[in-house]
Amino acid sequence: MTSRLNFGIFLAPFHKAGENPTLAFQRDLSLIQHLDTLGYDEVWIGEHHSAGSEIIASPEIFIAAAAERTRRIKLGTGVTSVGYHNPFWVAERLVLLDHLTHGRVMFGAGPGSLPTDAAMIGIEQKDTRDLLEQGFDIIMQLLTSEEPVTFKNARWDLREAKLHLRPYSNPLFDCAVAAVASPSGPRLAGKHGVGLLSLGATQAAGFDALAMHWDVMEQRCAQFGQVADRSKWRLVGMVHCAETREQARKEVAYGIESWFKYFQSVAGLPHMNPEGNIVSEMIDYVVEGGLGAIGTPEDVIGQIDRLVEQSNGGFGSYLMLSHEWANTEATRRSYELIAKYVMPEFQGQSHATRDAVERAKSLRGKLRTEQQAALDAMTEKHAAEVAQLDQNKSAG
Repeated sequence: MTSRLNFGIFLAPFHKAGENPTLAFQRDLSLIQHLDTLGYDEVWIGEHHSAGSEIIASPEIFIAAAAERTRRIKLGTGVTSVGYHNPFWVAERLVLLDHLTHGRVMFGAGPGSLPTDAAMIGIEQKDTRDLLEQGFDIIMQLLTSEEPVTFKNARWDLREAKLHLRPYSNPLFDCAVAAVASPSGPRLAGKHGVGLLSLGATQAAGFDALAMHWDVMEQRCAQFGQVADRSKWRLVGMVHCAETREQARKEVAYGIESWFKYFQSVAGLPHMNPEGNIVSEMIDYVVEGGLGAIGTPEDVIGQIDRLVEQSNGGFGSYLMLSHEWANTEATRRSYELIAKYVMPEFQGQSHATRDAVERAKSLRGKLRTEQQAALDAMTEKHAAEVAQLDQNKSAG
């Protein structure tokens, strides 16, 4: 396990179709401010263009807005659908954000998750992963080299393209590639020695995918002379936390059904097809299937411990999918409980205070006796001095 586990969220986001999108955006921004105050490390913001729920079209624009409302938390594209964009513009916008945020931007890349997005701009699903690799190769070359890039395919035509601004971060901001069910993500991440964002690998059926992700990552790093760094590996999972399991289950009844229905009947994702027809079945699917934790801080700790063990060596960040299963107040409280009780367990903080308590307990009897003896001695000394003064006065 890496020495300090980072914590953050993966903000697609998921909002119920039909609600006020302006208020939803403001709620998302407010949540990021809240996480910044609580000491979370990072937020990854999605890109989607259809299906009515994941309503942020440009993570770059959203990051610019969030950056002005926060001080410390890092903000990443989670993820940029690389095939949809000219890679030159992607690289330029990232460098601009790197300067505007003073090095807090992160770049996450993927092929695009919603088939309805790609269909509207004439991209066949069979081409999305090739476009991702070609585009990511170009973006990394633009970001890490000052050599001009010339490239042409059916979608892009770059002619001695070169950035006229270099990144603010030295040598470069964090970059990562999304991985779900296929080996394309870890193959590309290993080729460039960048981070890996494992989505959907925390469920029971995804545990094999989790092992596959890192195996492929190591193989490709070895092939291309890169280093497979577990501190750059991020796992995305589901969490809702409350003081009791009963309270947690009660709170997620607010919105878990609409989230399930979205993946069951709207989003065309073969790797994401949660089971359950009523709320209790949906909660059981999440908890019993290993997809996430709906319960107490201890349950969340247990879930992360299981993932650490399953990963055969640990990972660098645990990201919670922002899902709005609970209402705003309960959602914010969930993140507060995680910051208060879960994060210290994986960041080297909780043991120090516990050790201090045990040490004080072990020494209490001996030191209490010594302290009482010192108090008694001082009391006797003072009494003797007073008696001597009285005697001197009488003699005078």
